[in-house]
Amino acid sequence: MSWNAELYKEKHAFVFEYGNSLIEWLQPKEGESILDLGCGTGELTSQIAASGAKVTGLDASSSMIASAQEHYPDITFKVGDATNFSLPETFDAVFTNATLHWIRQQEKALDRIWQHLKPGGRLVLEMGGKGNVDDILGALEKALHNRGYSYKPFWYFPSVGEYTSLLEEYGFSVKQVLFFDRETELADPDNAIVEWLQMFGTYFLEQVPENDRLPVLQDAQEALRATNFRNGKWSVMYRRLRVKAEKINSDL
Repeated sequence: MSWNAELYKEKHAFVFEYGNSLIEWLQPKEGESILDLGCGTGELTSQIAASGAKVTGLDASSSMIASAQEHYPDITFKVGDATNFSLPETFDAVFTNATLHWIRQQEKALDRIWQHLKPGGRLVLEMGGKGNVDDILGALEKALHNRGYSYKPFWYFPSVGEYTSLLEEYGFSVKQVLFFDRETELADPDNAIVEWLQMFGTYFLEQVPENDRLPVLQDAQEALRATNFRNGKWSVMYRRLRVKAEKINSDL
């Protein structure tokens, strides 16, 4: 899918703003080499770099990388797919915020992460967990069906057990896990759900003719008004999975 970097920063900055606390799990140190996988527009990459670490930002969206490079010219940013990227160096840590749930081929992504970590290197991630944004997706599914369109799940939102087991299969030792709800207030008081779906949910509308897309999104928003609109503000229920793991040193 294509990304609107300006809409992302203007109306959905909470994605990287909430990632600030994930950096505390990373604990970057001066001189470390760190890969920010799915770096978006580079705000968290810049914060990691402020620790003195040497950071590389990688994202599949050329528009996101262009914005990141413009705003943080002293940091190295590259366009690359999480399932097949290949870089010449290995890293002390891989940091990834709100990225891995976009990837259906999770095994390929973990293989790439594993190959780019030094022995004993750490992986620090946050992604959508089981039940994430079920409120929006339920309303969208109903709105599509009511207008004669099908709904097919897209994102990968695993449970704690599912994902930690997968990490262990790929040779990671899980050190820390947190699964939590995060009710998130959206920016626009009038069309927040519509804009959220225009930002993140274009996949669901690929089958829908252009002139019917906005009505579908408006139907979904109205279905949520009674539960997700309070005191003049829209919110959505995020459910997050946060993990810190280490690459097991196979030489031991």
